[in-house]
Amino acid sequence: MASPANWAFPDALQPSPDETAFDLGAALDAAILVRTEIPEDAFTAPILGTQRVGNGVVIREDGLVLTIGYLITEAETIWLTTNTGTVVQGHALAYDQSSGFGLVMPLGHLGAQPLARGSAADIKADSPVIVIGHGGRAHSLKAKIVSKREFAGYWEYVLDEALFTAPAHPQWGGAALVGEDGKLLGIGSLLVQETVGGKTVDGNMFVPIDLLSPILADLLASGRAARPPRAWLGIYIAEMEGRLVVGGLAPGGPAERAGLQLGDLVLEAGSGQVTNLASLFRRIWSCGPAGSEVPLTFSRRGATSTVRVRSADRNDFLKKPRLH
Repeated sequence: MASPANWAFPDALQPSPDETAFDLGAALDAAILVRTEIPEDAFTAPILGTQRVGNGVVIREDGLVLTIGYLITEAETIWLTTNTGTVVQGHALAYDQSSGFGLVMPLGHLGAQPLARGSAADIKADSPVIVIGHGGRAHSLKAKIVSKREFAGYWEYVLDEALFTAPAHPQWGGAALVGEDGKLLGIGSLLVQETVGGKTVDGNMFVPIDLLSPILADLLASGRAARPPRAWLGIYIAEMEGRLVVGGLAPGGPAERAGLQLGDLVLEAGSGQVTNLASLFRRIWSCGPAGSEVPLTFSRRGATSTVRVRSADRNDFLKKPRLH
């Protein structure tokens, strides 16, 4: 994700108080800059880096910050900065790997009012929205919903329905997606390419805020949702010309230990064939929770083989947050 700098969207792309039916200033100030430092020996350091910068959103009166989980995964130090310049340290409370949400509790007073949570359930394509990043109007963007659809990520991640917007915000990670009523609709996750008017443009994917309410109490109480952890294989899959290719393996992860190699073509998982990322991961999860055996059939240099991979809990591979 792009790092903060002295830049601004053109004025015509920035939201204006004259065009909003809510307190735009308060909504802008709910966006928080999130900076994290991750140990060099952390499991996610080679992929996500040791210095991460993004956004978060204050969602409760006590300053609780909602962000995207990859910003705070294995974080040793977290700093939160408001639009008024207040800087406080934060503590990573939770990272829900199924939704992608992360929670940070500030260890001091932020002085920012919370942004009310709405619902993305009824929002339609072409609906106007605002993407709010830390830095006020200059870092906030008028956008539209391009689509609502399934999303699957190569890191064993599936959303039944994600929100896709355009144009793209360059500091998307943890950014707030806000509807016409000023309520929070989603949290920024990715830069993607979207088709708008027959043209391919850069856009963003947001995790719908609706996924938070069912798990929030559990995340606050124990740091994770009250459901069995999903089976995880530590396998990074690329879709290439209709084929599922092993593009990476987590060091020491279940798939690597089972003998999978880069370039293997995954043909079946669990009880049947797989045709795309979403079907692959859902079949893996259908074999049972973390610790279950997952049959995988793959092709390597024209030869087909089947292995039984003993899945794991991804969380067991991560460094745990410390309370400073």
